[in-house]
Amino acid sequence: MFRTFRGGQSGGWRVTSLSQVTGEPLPFMPALSVTDGDAVALPLIPSRNAWRLVGVTSSLRYTDRPEQQQLVAVQAGLGRLEATSAALIPIRKSQVWWDLTQEERRKIFEDKSHHIASSLRFLPAIARQLYHCRDLGEPFDFLTWFEFAPAHASLFEELVGMLRQTEEWTYVEREVDIRVVKEALSA
Repeated sequence: MFRTFRGGQSGGWRVTSLSQVTGEPLPFMPALSVTDGDAVALPLIPSRNAWRLVGVTSSLRYTDRPEQQQLVAVQAGLGRLEATSAALIPIRKSQVWWDLTQEERRKIFEDKSHHIASSLRFLPAIARQLYHCRDLGEPFDFLTWFEFAPAHASLFEELVGMLRQTEEWTYVEREVDIRVVKEALSA
């Protein structure tokens, strides 16, 4: 399933901040729309008025069966009513990362960085979904989407801070942190 994130003048999410963490930024847009579909639309050239990022859900690449079972047992789904805060964090890793074998990346991802093991304690308060976009010709390798209740904002900050301190994150060459809140529906 493809998911499209479009920064523009309107959308279901209001952008509260857009921060360049490392590498080239994205232009600030006041709103974010999130749509699902089975096909990728023609590329939208980033402009002063809009940008568009597309990713696809895929198999878990660095997760073994027991880890997958742990995640499924505790993770929450997207779209919960109380989850009116969210973050879109597009990431591109360096060519050095991609030159590693799958096994070498797995060792860094979990054996050294403990990505899954350390993140489990943040579930189910924070729902997350990873979208792959490296093979789609997109400007990022991954789009990470997180949803959480406003009461869990500090927990989310702790999660992101922890992940950014891992060895895995030393391979990130471009990262943008976009925080959004759900727009209230009109009565």
